[in-house]
Amino acid sequence: MSTQIHDVLFPFSVALGARGGPERRTDIVTLGSGREERNSPWAHSRRRWNAAPGIRTREDIATLTAFFEARRGRLYGFRFHDPVDHASGDPVSPADQPLGTGDGDTQVFQLIKRYADEGSAYDRLITRPVSGSVRIAADGVELNAEADFTVDVETGEVTFADAPAAGTALTAGFKFDVPVRFDTDRLDISLDAFEAGEIADLPIVEIRA
Repeated sequence: MSTQIHDVLFPFSVALGARGGPERRTDIVTLGSGREERNSPWAHSRRRWNAAPGIRTREDIATLTAFFEARRGRLYGFRFHDPVDHASGDPVSPADQPLGTGDGDTQVFQLIKRYADEGSAYDRLITRPVSGSVRIAADGVELNAEADFTVDVETGEVTFADAPAAGTALTAGFKFDVPVRFDTDRLDISLDAFEAGEIADLPIVEIRA
């Protein structure tokens, strides 16, 4: 998968004006009694955006065109900075998110972000942490990023130099991007609407592992 996703960031000035967010798929069957049965074939949500509202200048169009061509349209993915949801907490702290519990043997743990309230919790897999942003704590004590653990910025896996002892509570803080691709093979650019120009629609969709 990593060979199909370029490790480059979508132009931030354009991303800042993007509209979108998470989507889910729910199948609803209405029974003869009028009661509903609901089921989801998706274990994880998928995010979609329309980045067209972020186009404000001719320079934005030129930058976007070059970026689009370099990705060959829908062929290659890239990193996207979600303007709304891009960090484990504000500010980032090594205690922000659960990472796991040591068992004395496991060395590799997956970064997640937990969305929770009184009713339920959802753990989102984080696969594109921002390099240098990940902070890890063991039983509340922050670890050294170079000596104690490493982070794969293409998978979100944290590898400890030594397996955490059994019962050790591991937590993490981080910034992250989303692996996405264009959901179109065509740019529809207009320079007639106003001097800066515009793109009517620029769909971007999350790539799920």
